[in-house]
Amino acid sequence: MTSDDPAPFVELREVTKHYPGVTALDAVSLDLRLGEVHALVGENGAGKTTLTGVLTGALHADAGEVFVAGKSVKLDSPAAARKLGIVGISQELAIEPYLTVSDNIVLGQEPTVGPGHQVLSRRLADSTATRALASLGASDVPLGSTAGRLSTARKQLVEIARALALDARVILMDEPTSSLPGSDASKLLELIRELRADAKAILFISHRLEEVIEIADRVTVVRSGRKIATLPIEEAPIDRMIELMVGRSIKDFFPPRRSLPGDVVLEIEGMSRDPEFHDVSLSVRSGEILGLAGLVGAGRTEVMRAVAGADPRDAGTIRLHGDELDPASPSDSIAAGIVYLPEDRTEQGLVLTMSVLENIALPSMARLTQGWGLLRRARVQDLGRQWCSKLGVRGRIEGSVANLSGGNRQKVVIAKWVATTPQVLIFDEPTRGIDVGAKREVFEVMHELAAGGAAIVFVSSEIPELMNVAHRIIVMSAGRVTDELQEHEFDEERILTAAFAAHVERKALT
Repeated sequence: MTSDDPAPFVELREVTKHYPGVTALDAVSLDLRLGEVHALVGENGAGKTTLTGVLTGALHADAGEVFVAGKSVKLDSPAAARKLGIVGISQELAIEPYLTVSDNIVLGQEPTVGPGHQVLSRRLADSTATRALASLGASDVPLGSTAGRLSTARKQLVEIARALALDARVILMDEPTSSLPGSDASKLLELIRELRADAKAILFISHRLEEVIEIADRVTVVRSGRKIATLPIEEAPIDRMIELMVGRSIKDFFPPRRSLPGDVVLEIEGMSRDPEFHDVSLSVRSGEILGLAGLVGAGRTEVMRAVAGADPRDAGTIRLHGDELDPASPSDSIAAGIVYLPEDRTEQGLVLTMSVLENIALPSMARLTQGWGLLRRARVQDLGRQWCSKLGVRGRIEGSVANLSGGNRQKVVIAKWVATTPQVLIFDEPTRGIDVGAKREVFEVMHELAAGGAAIVFVSSEIPELMNVAHRIIVMSAGRVTDELQEHEFDEERILTAAFAAHVERKALT
């Protein structure tokens, strides 16, 4: 720190945290300054969540000290951290869905009146919530609305408003844009700039390194529980950050394609469901990774869910190896050999109360039982261990899948469906919210499956990923197919033009 740098408001010195058999944090030091965005990056399991847990009082460090405003403090609970002005906003938003917006904002600091202060003051609660939302330029968020009905972007505004109502000076944001479409993510980054201008200290955790470049003043890289470096953002281009995160050069980040497309396996012709998608036709071959590009709301997920039998369709034909298929439910598609790996792995892809081994076994229960429908525990364990080993799932596989990092959860979702030996796999945003190392591992799995003859549909909002992984790309806009590109035709500008095609056409007509 130079003489011109402001003094840290929060400082961690040599903080260490152990779990049985694992050192999650190994003498990590970090400082946060008011009026600054400090990014924290690293692979899943690098120690980012543990570090924020220590800062918010949710976890107790085994060694080291924490200083706030130059004084050594004991953060032994979230309430203690909040009193010192430190508030965390986790990736899984802590919104109470059945409470109102106003009640969520004052949650934990409810203004009360009456004898013994046991009665909530609705007037004071609404006044506090109104001021907090107004400071974020979000006065249009209705105080009386049930919070569970809000969009993800508005739920995040409610969480940030709660932090401001708590008079937070330090706000920790864990993957705040991972579930947001591009426009909402941009608005959130602008809001973070305003919080910085208002002398808040922001700890910004994200796997979207382009956002780190855009928003951060400094960046700290952690790997395997250790701090590797803290750099001014001007000295940390994306390639440099990735090399520090993974400990090696990333010139060969995308695995080479090692399969050649064969015969058509899956064919969709004239499929429609009003108003989501219209007259969609496409095909995917054995050994092929078909990329499906488009903006949020383009209809990509809706089409694939219809193919997987999760949602109905109004018209159109689905053929598998030339034979017509009419899936009325996901079980019909699964039985035929078509599996869908959903974008929301936490809510739709896993049963968080079950173990890793049990989650992997779920779709294969029929072949893991014996007479009278009794489940053979040894078979469940053998199957789960086999696929955890093949896909490199790291963590306690006998324990709850909820304890795994995002990247390892994604591998479990892949494992449970690959174990059914499908013919067609639909990957919907498989790299959302996972680190760079885990992304490469997911791509490796996709290439290996294609090399084994599987037909793969790869839905992604990340155009560079599509261009480096897919054999062919189909672009959708406003529910329609607007372009198809062979590998030698891949061009980011052309893909973006096709993705915006329907919006440009609509604007021209008005």
